[in-house]
Amino acid sequence: MRAGRVGEPPLPAQGRRSRIVRAGTALGNAGQWCRLRLPGREARWPSGATTLGPTGTGERIRGSVRTAPARCLLKTAVRTPKAPVVRRSARAVRLAACLVCVLGLLPPAASDAIGPVVDPVGRDPGSGMTDAAGPVARILGRDAGSGGFERALGPRRFEFPRDHGPHERFRTEWWYFTGQLATPARRRFGFQLTFFRVALTPSAPPRSSRWASHNVYMAHFAVTDVETGAFHAFERFARGAAGLAGARAAPFRVWVEDWEAVSAGEAFLPLRLRASRGAAALDVELRPGKPWVAQGDRGFSVKSDRPGNASYYYSFTRLPVAGSLRVDGTGHRVSGHAWVDREWSTSALGSGQIGWDWFAFHLDDGRDFMFYRLRRRDGTADPASAGVLVDVDGRARRLAADDVTLEVLDTWTSPDGGAAYPGRWSVRVSALALAFEVEPLVADQEHRGRFRYWEGAVRVRGADGAPVSGSGYVELVGYAR
Repeated sequence: MRAGRVGEPPLPAQGRRSRIVRAGTALGNAGQWCRLRLPGREARWPSGATTLGPTGTGERIRGSVRTAPARCLLKTAVRTPKAPVVRRSARAVRLAACLVCVLGLLPPAASDAIGPVVDPVGRDPGSGMTDAAGPVARILGRDAGSGGFERALGPRRFEFPRDHGPHERFRTEWWYFTGQLATPARRRFGFQLTFFRVALTPSAPPRSSRWASHNVYMAHFAVTDVETGAFHAFERFARGAAGLAGARAAPFRVWVEDWEAVSAGEAFLPLRLRASRGAAALDVELRPGKPWVAQGDRGFSVKSDRPGNASYYYSFTRLPVAGSLRVDGTGHRVSGHAWVDREWSTSALGSGQIGWDWFAFHLDDGRDFMFYRLRRRDGTADPASAGVLVDVDGRARRLAADDVTLEVLDTWTSPDGGAAYPGRWSVRVSALALAFEVEPLVADQEHRGRFRYWEGAVRVRGADGAPVSGSGYVELVGYAR
C-alpha cells in the first residue's frame, strides 16, 4: 500500500472495506512528521493528518495519526478495487502482524517491517524495561518448558535429505547462509540470507482453512557493499500456509514469499539463493565444496548446563558460490564462498545468559574456523561456548571454551545509540598456533528490524607474525540497550 501526497482528492471508493493498524517512525521536530515503512515503499504525512489520498494502487486511505515518543500510529479505513493482488497484499500484512503478535515478538500495533523500526529488540512496551537478548531469547526458549515440543537431549544420527527439511516437533530452527563475494574487478560484497521457523504448537490444529498454520516464518536478507560502505538489510514475516512460506526436505526448499533457498534437483547441492528488496537483489548458486560437519558432540550442541538447553547443529563450512548481485540499480557478476548453518531446538539459552558472539572464517590456507562465545550477564564467557576448526580435507577438530581467547580491541555504537557492540577483536587458539585480528569491512552492519543485532562481513589478518589471513562473518546478539 502506497500513500500519496496529502491533500490530493481521494479516488472513488469501491471494493471491500477493511481496517488496518500500522506503526511508523516519528520524524522532524517534536514528531511533526510521521513516516511509515511498508514492503518496498514508504508513506510520509504530517502529524494530525486525517486523509491520505490516492495511493497509486486504487486505494483511498482515511484515518488519523497520533504521535508518541519516537513513533506514530496510523489507523486507516481502506477501500480497494477488486484486484486480487491488492487484497492479498493487505491480507498478508495483517496475517503476518497477527501471528507475530501472538508470539510476543512485536508490539501489538506493529506490522511487517523493512529497515529501521521502533521498539528495538527486547523492549517490553508495558514495562519500559529492556532485556538484552529480547525476543531472540524468547524464540530460543530461554530455560523454557517443553510445552509438548521435543528437546535436544543427546546426540542423534543425522539423516539426509530428511534433516535438511523442517523438524515440526521442535519449537524453532533456522537455515543460515552467509558469505563474501567479489566481482572480476575485485569489488567486494557480503551477503546474508536467513530463514527461521517458529512453531506456535507442536502439531497443526484441526482446521479446514488453507490459511491455518501453527508455524510462523521469518527471513532476513542483507547485502554489504564494501566499496560504498552501504549496508542494505530487510526482514519478512509470513505464516507457513497458503504458499506464503514453508520448508521441505526433498527436493529441498525453504522460502518466505519470493525469497528462497532451493535445490536444483534431488540432491541438496547445488543450491540456489534468491532474494530481492529495495536497492539489493541476490541470485547465486552454492555448489558442492567441503562435506558437512557435525557441530558439538556428533551434532548435539550444548548451550547451557540445564538439560535440554541444546540444539542439533551441522554446517557446510565452505561452498563455492557464483551468480549475480544487484546493488543500487547496478548488476554485478560475483563469485566467492559461503557458509551454511543448520540448527534446530526447543530451548537453548540459560537464565544467566544474555547473548552470543559468533565467528565464522574462511582462512586463506584452506582451513575454516568457527567459534561462538555465549555471554553471561556478568560479562564472562559461558563454559558451553564452543567451536570447530575444519582442515582443508574436511576433517574437523572440536574447540572448547578454554581453547579460544577473545579480546575486544574496539567498540562501535549504533547511530541512534540503541546498542554498543564490539568493533574489533583479537582471536587466539594457542594449541593450534593461531593468532589473528578481526575487523569489520563496514562498521555499520546492524540489523535494526524487529530483532536488533549486528551481523556482517569481516576481514581476518594474522597477528604476532602469524601467516594467516582470511574473510568471514560475525554475528553479535544481545547488545541492544
